[in-house]
Amino acid sequence: MQCHCGHNQSGSCVEIVPIFHSLTHEEMDEVARIAQAVTFQRGDQIYAMGDHPDSLFVIHTGRVKVYRLSDTGKEQVLRVLGPGDFLGELSLFSHTPMSDFSEALEEGTMCVIAGDRLRGLMGRYPQIAFKILEELSRRLERTEQLLENISLHSAERRLAAALLEMSEGSLEIRLSLSKGDLASQLGMTQETLSRRLTAFEGLGLIEQVGQRSIRLLDREELERIASGG
Repeated sequence: MQCHCGHNQSGSCVEIVPIFHSLTHEEMDEVARIAQAVTFQRGDQIYAMGDHPDSLFVIHTGRVKVYRLSDTGKEQVLRVLGPGDFLGELSLFSHTPMSDFSEALEEGTMCVIAGDRLRGLMGRYPQIAFKILEELSRRLERTEQLLENISLHSAERRLAAALLEMSEGSLEIRLSLSKGDLASQLGMTQETLSRRLTAFEGLGLIEQVGQRSIRLLDREELERIASGG
């Protein structure tokens, strides 16, 4: 990653982050002054398992995936983060090394806030710490749900639920992840994902349009599969 410091970019970065929304404009400026604007390229590693970054990484543009590797090298995507999201927060509260990896999915920018300086701010503005802890709780809940789905539900059920969630009520899905990363997030191989998508298409549930678009043709049946019915 390359560092290109700039107060304007850092300020914009801070303004879009929910954990800072309760601050006044002057207080946001104070956060922006200690934030370092950094650019990253596709494939750049933000941190690796075992690192001690002691920084909060706030995404301004672009997307970053957070994942773990099994002993055999199999990748499990835990979450994909975009503008307004942050990562590295555990290092603010614990000296234990990172237990996962983070990698840029595309070119983008972020603001990096050093842990010691952010902890000083949290001492003056405790609401920042509370907001970070709220987000940590939500991420823990989502991770537990992910593990439960992988261990208890079939590949078809996981895929149907994911398609419905990604559609956000629409009939067309534009995949923001590669199929390899989507398969990893769903706890299956890319080959399994491709077979399941082809099977859904054969049943008339979906239509694959190119490499990154999927059209939902039978939402009711997908909902039945997703619910285990």
